[in-house]
Amino acid sequence: MLLTKRVVLCFATALLAVACYGQSGTVPQAMPQTAPQPGAVGGPQPLTLKQAEEIALKNHPLIAAAQNEVLTADEHIIENKAAYYPVLDGDLTGSQASQNARIGAGSFAMPYLFNHFGAGVTFSQLITDSGRTPNLVANSKLMEQATQQDVLTNKYDVLLAVDRAYFEVLRAQALVKVAEETVAARQLLLDQITALANNKLRSEVDVSFADVDVSEAKLLLIRAQNQLDSQRAELDRSLGIDKNTVFALVDEPMPPTPPNTVDSLIDTAVKNRPELASLRLSGDAARKFERAERDLSYPTVSLIGAAGFLPLFGHDGPIRTPSDYYEGAAVNVDIPIFNGHLFTARREAARYQTIVADQKLRNEMERITRDVRVAWSGSVTSFQRIDVTTHLVAEASLSLELAQGRYNLGLGTIVELTQAQLNLTQAEIENLNAKYDYHSQFAVLQYTQGLLR
Repeated sequence: MLLTKRVVLCFATALLAVACYGQSGTVPQAMPQTAPQPGAVGGPQPLTLKQAEEIALKNHPLIAAAQNEVLTADEHIIENKAAYYPVLDGDLTGSQASQNARIGAGSFAMPYLFNHFGAGVTFSQLITDSGRTPNLVANSKLMEQATQQDVLTNKYDVLLAVDRAYFEVLRAQALVKVAEETVAARQLLLDQITALANNKLRSEVDVSFADVDVSEAKLLLIRAQNQLDSQRAELDRSLGIDKNTVFALVDEPMPPTPPNTVDSLIDTAVKNRPELASLRLSGDAARKFERAERDLSYPTVSLIGAAGFLPLFGHDGPIRTPSDYYEGAAVNVDIPIFNGHLFTARREAARYQTIVADQKLRNEMERITRDVRVAWSGSVTSFQRIDVTTHLVAEASLSLELAQGRYNLGLGTIVELTQAQLNLTQAEIENLNAKYDYHSQFAVLQYTQGLLR
């Protein structure tokens, strides 16, 4: 008798399902698919990860700023090399004074003042400054090389941001799909239970439970769509795009298995990371500058010359000019004796800056070592989660089938069925999170080793 009742109940459930959907022939969708956003003319644009990285390298302002820093450093090299070349100045000088005027103070070169006008050129050439200029040039060249490494650092930062944003959009898209499927499945169950309740084969309590599950699924879908919109905005930002553009992202194959040990990864990072190369070059540049500041205390030898003519000169005074033309040359040796400890202070300040550069390099090496260890651990954990969550999805699917069968036969409750549905949804979300977490963690691992190209 009990078996007959169960068979009748199952048959009635099937008939009611057919009656509910036989007219339309389709399963009703709870919410429409996400419409294309503004800015996507003709539909979403297909985009691979490689294309996204190329767009970012061309458009991102951080890279443009870093490249101009290199150009600035190039100009500093020219500035320091200018001391190797002669300096040539043109002069025009005129004066008017009372006859036989004299002055005993001030900046005039002669105690006698005359009406005159003269024109000429002055010439100066550094012969030696005891090595200061070569050290300054070497300092500027090393700083220019350091800024080139900073360009690479900015490129790697941009590429990492693009990769992470790319996979976050894929994750959000997958989450929207799971949410839409959950809404559809729970809406179908609600419609079936409602039809059964109308025919007095199920209670209103079951209808209420199913209705609550549909509402929760709709909330999940709303949150997923909001997350997708946010991640698309983040992707646009990482690409250096200032407008809303919807891309049809192409899913990437799974990365390879993470290495078994981390020591070799740390060695690779120490060799490849541009931050370390930049700090090493900055330390070498600081040492060159320290030597240049030390050279301030040594003599400087220069060649000085002047030539010109005096077309107008007052001849009424006691001084007569032998000719309207003049020229002269001299070698000047400047020997520092005492200047209030200025050079000593500059030399010591440069030495302290060298120590600062060395300590910054040490700190960066320790930070990168930590980052590699953390990234490796995160990638291993994410990779292990993939198998576990895949098994979890399979078990949750089987559990839902069993709960659905028990409920159809009247052996299970609506609570058992809805809990099985919830478990499957959570398992699917965990599985896609594990998949895209591993994509992101592997990108971070490549970044920490200086291998993200």
